[in-house]
Amino acid sequence: MGIWDNIKGTFRSGSNLTKLIYINIAIFLLITIVAIIGFLLNNPAISSYTLNLFSVPSSFKSLIARPWTLITYMFTHKDIWHILFNMLWLYWFGRIFLEYLDQRKLVAVYLLGGICGAVVYVLSFNIFPAFKGVVSESVAIGASASVMAVVIAISAYVPNYAINLFLLGRIKIKYMALAIFVLTSIMDFSVNSGGKLAHMGGALFGFLFTINLKQGRDIGKGFNRIIDFFVTLFKPRKKLKVTYKKPATDYDYNKIKAEQQAKINIILDKISKGGYDSLTKEEKDTLFKESQKKN
Repeated sequence: MGIWDNIKGTFRSGSNLTKLIYINIAIFLLITIVAIIGFLLNNPAISSYTLNLFSVPSSFKSLIARPWTLITYMFTHKDIWHILFNMLWLYWFGRIFLEYLDQRKLVAVYLLGGICGAVVYVLSFNIFPAFKGVVSESVAIGASASVMAVVIAISAYVPNYAINLFLLGRIKIKYMALAIFVLTSIMDFSVNSGGKLAHMGGALFGFLFTINLKQGRDIGKGFNRIIDFFVTLFKPRKKLKVTYKKPATDYDYNKIKAEQQAKINIILDKISKGGYDSLTKEEKDTLFKESQKKN
């Protein structure tokens, strides 16, 4: 089995957490390959055009023309360190998430958290005067808002869950989540403020998701139904196979009956010598089925 077959097998049999990470890596490789082609052809516009197809714009006009970017942006990374840290946080907190909640909820939190992050980013850039000069050209990429939603959701669900950190010992994840949020969303706010606003949107959804879940409401349930609809819609249907069984001749019928009777005779002979308990499970089942036929 080749490397590609191994990757496909892992993707199909892996958890939804694995699939989310694989999709992020696949799109990162695609963006990277296109950037290399653009460099070799001395045409950087190829790379910029491709990246824009996946990036969510802050401009309402551009967003209406590229609505799919509300989803694609959260799987898109340009920098190796950006995707590395996002995938590590997703893997660590995603595993804890799946210890307590199911895989469908993980996908819902990731996607809805990312969408919520995009909405906060777009609205902020169109409302606050600080972004007036850049709203027409600003775009956002990265899984940070989605990852933040997962981090906050599980930290709010099991706040006292503790993990061992090198040099720091056991720390409750509620403190880790708070530290991650402050460092990535509050500190140096003027630097990458669009990304930080998206983080806040993702964190807000993650918190609201858990608050509602603890009250018996799964606010991601409807979104999962939409996903199921599209998965079913594009999933290839199994072809109905029709077979025709030839009617048995008298010779075939008598032959089958004789073989069955011979098998029963062997079982009865075994009972007479060693008792019923000497039969195997298969032999007992055969005897039972035969008795049912005669009744």
